Amino acid sequence: MMMNKAKITRKLQHEREVVRDMIALYCRNNHGTKQLCDKCRELAEYADQRTLKCPFMAEKSFCSQCKVHCYKPEMRERIRQVMRYSGPRMIFHHPIAALRHLYYTQIEKLNSNK
Repeated sequence: MMMNKAKITRKLQHEREVVRDMIALYCRNNHGTKQLCDKCRELAEYADQRTLKCPFMAEKSFCSQCKVHCYKPEMRERIRQVMRYSGPRMIFHHPIAALRHLYYTQIEKLNSNK
């Protein structure tokens, strides 16, 4: 399934925003900051760069479903920790993003079963 460039750009921007929102939620609730702390800012910038450089953006729905894991092990563990914490809470803080994620996850499951 190939996407046009505008759709990939929107998808890329959306994915970047959602990851930043999840990191911000994690940081605010675990580090007690209104702005991202240095460690969380570093993680957000790293995730942003990985997303921007992703050659599979047109084919995949989320990084968790990618066959190639491009994060360094330390950063991968940190983003997992953020996702584990923020994922279930996103429905309260960013309900549309959470519902969109559930929708695309289900679509991906249906497509992989074909």
